[in-house]
Amino acid sequence: MSGIYTKDQEIEGPGVFGSLLARFFLLIFLLSILLACTMALGLASGSSVRLDGWNFRQVYDVLLGHDRDSVMATILWQIRLPRVILAATVGASLALGGLVFQALLRNPLAEPYILGVSGGSAIGAIVGILLGFSAFPGVSLAAFAGSMAVLLFVLAMASSTRWRSSMSGESLLLGGVMMNAFCGAIIMFLISISQSSQVHHILFWLMGDFSIFSRSQLFTLVSVIPCYLLIFIMARPMNLLLMGRDAAASMGVSVRTVSLLLLVVTSLLVSLMVSISGLVGFVGLVIPHIFRHIIGPDHRLLVPACILGGASYMIFCDLLARTLPVAGEMPVGIVTALIGAPLFIFLLWRARR
Repeated sequence: MSGIYTKDQEIEGPGVFGSLLARFFLLIFLLSILLACTMALGLASGSSVRLDGWNFRQVYDVLLGHDRDSVMATILWQIRLPRVILAATVGASLALGGLVFQALLRNPLAEPYILGVSGGSAIGAIVGILLGFSAFPGVSLAAFAGSMAVLLFVLAMASSTRWRSSMSGESLLLGGVMMNAFCGAIIMFLISISQSSQVHHILFWLMGDFSIFSRSQLFTLVSVIPCYLLIFIMARPMNLLLMGRDAAASMGVSVRTVSLLLLVVTSLLVSLMVSISGLVGFVGLVIPHIFRHIIGPDHRLLVPACILGGASYMIFCDLLARTLPVAGEMPVGIVTALIGAPLFIFLLWRARR
């Protein structure tokens, strides 16, 4: 499967930097507009949409401070805006996580959910919840420990030596699927033996839930910004890693250090999101795949594209989760699975051919 990547990942030469810079700013501009539009839709949507239609004018008045004491102002500042911010952060983080795993493993089907990393994070988070840990850092650290344990186990199965041999695409996917099933069994076991009153909440949270975010968890969202910056700084080494570990090492990349750093940072990123929002699958598959076909394989463009595009995509999926049901709402993980699972099957079928 690594054959889909070519050695044209890194293009250097006169005038290329200027062209890259122009494409970078154009990409940021267009995707920022898209993000602003989806955020406006997210802020204007809610249970009242079915009765009163979209409330764009009211949202506009509240944001400008013209309507501070109305019911709409309370709904917007305390419910809708935190939820939109959470959805954007989760989408950006999961899309970026998928991009990094695909670059490190040279596999277009690698993704935190498929590899079982999200499942390991969920196990750690549930253990933390049942033990009464605080949301941050207790539950977040437990989720990080679970994700790292699963990731290391899958990588150990997929490679004959720890860092130097190439990963087998089929063994990696089989290992991820196996770990997903195993993590699911452990999660159900933990829930079945629990006498906690939070069981119902945990079950809903497992399918992806953005309705429980509070201002006390805002620090968790802010903590992902250094992870974004570090991954963006590592964009050029990721380009070189796609050419192969030996080729990257010959061009001055410390393969072991870069790989270890990116794996730890990405696992931390995914764990933080899982500890807040639960299991939301296939975002790291859909978004990098779309942008890789639109703008090419250069990670200096793909990293910001996945951050902004993933944020817009998750806000839109959450909008569907809130507005499609006749009454109430559905977990956002259902929407992302309905979109991502068919794409995964298609990519797997095409790769097999």
